Amino acid sequence: MNTLKHNRHTDAWASFGRQTLQHPPSAVLCISAHWYIYGTAVTATAAPHTIHDFGGFPQTLYEVEYAAPGSPELAQRIAELLSPLAVTLDRNRGLDHGVWSVLAHVFPRAEIPVVQLSIDGTKPPLFHFQLGRKLAALRDEGVLIMGSGNTVHNLRTVNWYDDAPPYDWALRFDERVRECLVNGDHTSLIDYERLDPRALLAVPTPDHYSPLLYVLGASQPGDDLRFITEGIELGSISMLAFAFS
Repeated sequence: MNTLKHNRHTDAWASFGRQTLQHPPSAVLCISAHWYIYGTAVTATAAPHTIHDFGGFPQTLYEVEYAAPGSPELAQRIAELLSPLAVTLDRNRGLDHGVWSVLAHVFPRAEIPVVQLSIDGTKPPLFHFQLGRKLAALRDEGVLIMGSGNTVHNLRTVNWYDDAPPYDWALRFDERVRECLVNGDHTSLIDYERLDPRALLAVPTPDHYSPLLYVLGASQPGDDLRFITEGIELGSISMLAFAFS
């Protein structure tokens, strides 16, 4: 629903986009929690369609179209960088809501090419971090590497009241992630199950946490870290967003 809303988080995404457009990226590579499959694949179509991969929401949300171009050339480049890992060039898949719900605010004109990389759900956290390391070369080629997920994401404990206070365990885990980012403690973020005694309550499944590992892997010594927005919504959904530059 943040696609249709204007709140402090979407305003922060929009502000980040305006700053980024001062030196526009050549393309966006997005790793979203919502393409979680067996194997590694990348969208390789010139015109990816908008996937409405959810149910039970207002009709206006299903009418949203984010018509950004794709980039088969970037998809091929990603496959080369990740070699010898087998990467499927998917010429049928579009962009899921983990991509366009954010980019609708960051780059609302949808002019910058967007490519999406899947998350292999069979692999451990270190694998995803290492793929991020291999993808870091894209930064020098002007590509913005974007992870879309949540550091805390437990739908079973969500409190659907808009002003619901955060659970203590959600706040504590989110703060530990923030501390590790500030301190450059990549090891602890990779081994996130040890971050807190209730880490598996904050991250009951790895799909929403894994995008962070790609961005972390693509970071480089000397990067500036800045926090774009933060806070726990609905009791157990972290909105923490950050950037390395």
